[in-house]
Order: sequence, then structure tokens, then C-alpha cells
Amino acid sequence: MARSHLTLAALATSAVAGLDLAATATFGSHGDNDFDSALLTGRDGKHWIIRVPRNERSEAEQSADLVALRALSAGVRARLPFAVSAYAGQVPIDGTRGVVYEFVYGAKAHLDDLDAGQDGLSGSIGRAIAAIHSLPTSFVADAGLPVLTPIESLRSAVGIMDRAASTSLVPAALLGRWEKATEDTALWQYQPTVVNNTLTADSFLVQGDEVTGLLGWHELRVADPARDLCWLLASTDSDASQAALDAYNTARGTIDRQVGQRAKLYSELEVAKWLLHGTQERSTEIVDDAVAMLTAIVDDVESDVMGVLGKQTFGEQRAG
Repeated sequence: MARSHLTLAALATSAVAGLDLAATATFGSHGDNDFDSALLTGRDGKHWIIRVPRNERSEAEQSADLVALRALSAGVRARLPFAVSAYAGQVPIDGTRGVVYEFVYGAKAHLDDLDAGQDGLSGSIGRAIAAIHSLPTSFVADAGLPVLTPIESLRSAVGIMDRAASTSLVPAALLGRWEKATEDTALWQYQPTVVNNTLTADSFLVQGDEVTGLLGWHELRVADPARDLCWLLASTDSDASQAALDAYNTARGTIDRQVGQRAKLYSELEVAKWLLHGTQERSTEIVDDAVAMLTAIVDDVESDVMGVLGKQTFGEQRAG
């Protein structure tokens, strides 16, 4: 049974010394099965969020998020063009804990909100991702968070590919495409950067055409920067996703010319992971959905919509 916002408000006052609340309201969608959440308003007008995990998975995610938020020091945050929530306090409850955070203002972005110009939201998102990737990697290592080399990222991709191939449900043409990409040494010559590693459109909080905040830091690490770009390829508006990628490359100075091809590979392997999830859960519905998506990728590749996964720049891909 979900906890009421009044119960959560009472917990918050126990978690944060001196917290003087004027109002509280339920926060988040009713379909969220991971957390009980409430929006809190202090008498000084400041806003807070309290979240209590509902299951072990969300509890583990919350714990990892706290480690990342503590690693993001004031000096690191000052390098970012958007706000990151700060930990305020916690309180034990029913074998888990409620955690209070400072509220970050903005509405969640959606893929449909992306535009074809670098001066709009797409450009702001591209520059926001570039800012993350420009952070010094030392603070991640100092916090004991994962630091993955290119060879480790490659091995992870090969592992997903091999497990998906073992289902005998991946089209041969797609397996061949992935194998060529993983055998292309030039594709995997990149400098690892700080990455969020779980970015989707609704990770971003926006006001108008500007990114104001970023949610979900539980997989903060040093790894392949392409991991933070693959979600953009899910947009049905290729011009909008390209605008974000162009803004990203401009902000980073096109340091990594193959980042787009790896992002494309990761995007396709996300479908393979969905297939593996379906087989693990023995869900015919999920497996059928994943197979349909894999078939659609093959169709796009054959019509040259998806382009190659080999050594190629974004500009060359667009011109082609």
C-alpha cells in the first residue's frame, strides 16, 4: 500500500533537522511502482522531495544514486550548466529508508520535444551531455565508482551479442553487422569519459528550450561516452537527434569521431537486451516485441536508413 504524502512529510521532518513545512503533495505518477514520493514546500518557499523505495531493486538504485550525488562535489557541479539534486537527509522506515533531496525545477523532457535546431532544446541537451563528458574523471575513481576501459566496454558489447545470438532469434544479417563493428579496432579507439550511463529523454528537466536539471545518477562511471548518446537514436525525427549530436560534437570539439557509430551499436544492442530480458522472464509478449524490433532494424539497414557501423564521422554519415 502506498504511503500518503502526509506520512512522507512527517518522515521528512525527522530526516532533516529544522525542516519547517508549509505544504505537501503527492509527487510522481500513480503507476510508479518503485517509489513513494512527495513534494514538500518549506515555509521559506524552498521545495524538497522525499522518496521511499518500494522494492529491493529501487532500494539498490537509491543507494547507488546517493553514492553518486555525494561524489558530485560543489566544484564538480559548478562545471555543469544545469542543476543536480543534493542529498538533505534520511530516516529509517519499515526496513528501508526515506531520503530527502533538494528539489530541482523543470519539467521532464520527451523525445517529441526535440527540434531540428542547435539553438533549441536539442542543442541544449547535446551541450548538457558534452558538459558531463568534459568533467574530470578523477572524482569518479576517487569515489570507488566503475572505471571501464575501451576493451572492457567492447567485451561487454560482445557478451550481449553472444547471449542474444544463443537465442537463435536474432537475424543473421544483424549478427553479421554487430560482429563487423566489434572487430573494427578503429571504432574502439576512444578516450573514456565521465558518463551518466542511464540517460533517456525524461532524465532531463527543462524549462522552455533549456536543460535545467538532470535526474538519475545511480550508474555514474567512467566509460564510453557513446553510452549517453544511444537513446537519441530512438527519436523518430532524425534531424532533431542529429541536431543534438551536432551540438554535442561542437561543444566537445569532435574529440571522438566514431562516437556516433558506437552509439548506434549500443542502441541496437538495447533491443538485444530487451530480447534477453524476455527470454529470462519467459514472456512471449516481450520476446515477440523484441524480435519485431530487430527485424525493423534489419529493414532499416537494408534500406540504408541506419547507415554503417564502421569508421565514419557524423558529418560524413549525414552527407551520405
